[in-house]
Amino acid sequence: MMSNLQFQNDLDRLLAVMPRKVVENLSYEKLEDVIEIVLDIGRVPEVRHSGGRIDKLSCEVVSDEDINFVTSHLQEFTHDNRSGIPGTLHRISAIRNRQGKVVGLTCRIGRVVTGTIACIKDICTQGKSILFLGPPGVGKTTKLREISRLVADELGKRVVIVDTSNEIAGDGDVPHPAVGSARRMQVPQPEFQKDIMIEAVENHTPEVIVVDEIGTEPEAQAARTIAERGVMLIATAHGNCLESLIKNPTLSDLVGGIQSVTLGDDEAKRRASQKTVLEREKQPTFDIVIEILDRNTLAVYKNTSEAVDYILRGWPIRPEIRKVEQKDVDKVVIPEVSKPEIETPQDNKMNFSFSRQKYVEQAKPLKKIYLYAVSRTIVEKLIERLNLNAEIIRNVEDADIVIAHKNFAKGGAKILSTAKEYRVQIFYVKTNSMAQIQKVLKDALDIQPGDVESLTGYTDETEKALDEAKAGIKKILDGAEMVDLEPQNSHIRKLQHELVEQYNLQSTSIGEEPNRHLRIEG
Repeated sequence: MMSNLQFQNDLDRLLAVMPRKVVENLSYEKLEDVIEIVLDIGRVPEVRHSGGRIDKLSCEVVSDEDINFVTSHLQEFTHDNRSGIPGTLHRISAIRNRQGKVVGLTCRIGRVVTGTIACIKDICTQGKSILFLGPPGVGKTTKLREISRLVADELGKRVVIVDTSNEIAGDGDVPHPAVGSARRMQVPQPEFQKDIMIEAVENHTPEVIVVDEIGTEPEAQAARTIAERGVMLIATAHGNCLESLIKNPTLSDLVGGIQSVTLGDDEAKRRASQKTVLEREKQPTFDIVIEILDRNTLAVYKNTSEAVDYILRGWPIRPEIRKVEQKDVDKVVIPEVSKPEIETPQDNKMNFSFSRQKYVEQAKPLKKIYLYAVSRTIVEKLIERLNLNAEIIRNVEDADIVIAHKNFAKGGAKILSTAKEYRVQIFYVKTNSMAQIQKVLKDALDIQPGDVESLTGYTDETEKALDEAKAGIKKILDGAEMVDLEPQNSHIRKLQHELVEQYNLQSTSIGEEPNRHLRIEG
């Protein structure tokens, strides 16, 4: 672990290569949450904070002499215009003009933050290959660094880091202490990363390989080769979410690739889909995919094959949301629903506790529901009457599910896009009627037929009628030519018609009142 003293020493080494005008306007307090210091010729220096705030320093503009002062104290820039300070995690990137002269510098402050993988420690110790996805600046490399140390030191595995641009283990010949006893292979140029990945497997008998930023098709193929040799692979890739990765033709092989398949008539009808569909081509390279939604929120897909199949078929998929929260405590606190136990990390610079938010639990955990343009009064009555383990909340970011009115979906695009960003599943109601909301609520909470009766003894005629329609639809999909349902009033028949339409089947109301009923046909 990196101590406070070592972190301060690393900062001293960064400030030692900064121009005097910059150092005089900085302090350790100001650098506590700073990500980058930016120096551009003809502009005042900028300090960029983790929360997005940008401070302009009160000093003269950056000159050629200032840029030359910094570059003269650094090693030569590599082909990707990056350099660093040996023994630290700091990274200095150059901007050049057309003649190749350095006219700007981005000085990224490297720091070790421990505890950021406490909520996924059980996953990291399973020996399965893990792929991290997320936008720049959310801490992907930080997590790779901590996982490298965890697997190498606590599990005693042979870990090799393929370190392009020295992002993970720092600059210099000696890897930074933050990666523990993991070994590091440097990559002289980004285009050689795929070759070093294969070389690591062939020459150094690793049990685990760690790679940052798989971004090309040859690198994806190298990753598959590594996985097929039985080596655990921990990596990050370009892409914000699993769905975008699937659509990326260059990198989709990481999660199994996709191919176009033509279904037979019976199979297309059974799936209620078009005849030409997309399907997963092969086994994924990575067993587990983790989306980093923000620095403290992770969406975990524990079975990549299943997740990709669900997304390609348009079925709802619910990742497991795990959260890391900074607390003023000295240990990791595990909620009672969490299994298995996580050990307490020691000597942390920053102390964290974490909470897990599971969508599927045998104990039926409390579900948090966010409503958009849906009657709160009706939902509250249903929760009380059906004795549901759920509550209505006011912040969409904390929700497990969102129930929205379909007619207002366009107007609520911002709220719904926030829900999608946090991988919160959205359910839509067509009307604010009791029957419609109850049906959607039960689907959202995954309540099976009979569950409600076992809780309260309450029986709802509308729900029974819809269950009967579902059973009839199943019979048609299994080969029956026609199914007649029990007589219902016009309102319930309308709901049954809508349900049948969702499966691309035909339905007709036949007979006279009060015996008028639905007939379902293929």
